[in-house]
Amino acid sequence: MKKQKQLDLLEAALVSTGRKVRYEKGSFIGGDCRVKENMIVVVNKFLPIEGKIATLAGVLRHLNPPGLSADVAKILDTLAPANLFSRENG
Repeated sequence: MKKQKQLDLLEAALVSTGRKVRYEKGSFIGGDCRVKENMIVVVNKFLPIEGKIATLAGVLRHLNPPGLSADVAKILDTLAPANLFSRENG
């Protein structure tokens, strides 16, 4: 599957959870945040497409929403496991 298609599928999966995906410039990689009552996923727009995919996949892994499509689950399975220093590994 092409990288742009993977990015589109991950973005659609996050939107289906009620989050907005925004691509912004800055000195950050990205992640999910809350602004007032809005849940937002912010991605550095200058990252290569692989970095954008990894950022969105990391947020989806953390959320673990039910009912992910088979294509999205396949993308998450093919990417490297979660970062060793993430909050999940305490």
